[in-house]
Amino acid sequence: MSFEVRAVAKYIRMSAQKVRLVTDLVRGMDVQEALDVLRFTPKAAAYEVRKVVRSAVANAEENYGVAADELYIAEISADEGPTLKRGRAGARGRYKPLLKRSSHITVVLSAKQA
Repeated sequence: MSFEVRAVAKYIRMSAQKVRLVTDLVRGMDVQEALDVLRFTPKAAAYEVRKVVRSAVANAEENYGVAADELYIAEISADEGPTLKRGRAGARGRYKPLLKRSSHITVVLSAKQA
């Protein structure tokens, strides 16, 4: 039985570079192992990635009736979202840009081959 289950979190207010540090930790892992690793990873992005993985597991259970034990993370990525351009006054009348970045997290789960 070959299928893919997706979950996407959009407009996460964190740079994609920071989120990628966490997604690289769990790529290719079994779902339960990945959730355990994310739970104890001391980065803010781990919370957001964990939410998306749990959402993908819920999609698999609801739509395909597949248990979480049978799934692994086939693909996981963090892409850049839109950047909010803000600024603040700098010295000598200058303008200092503040780029508030966002990201989109995509998780694709697949069933383990028996």
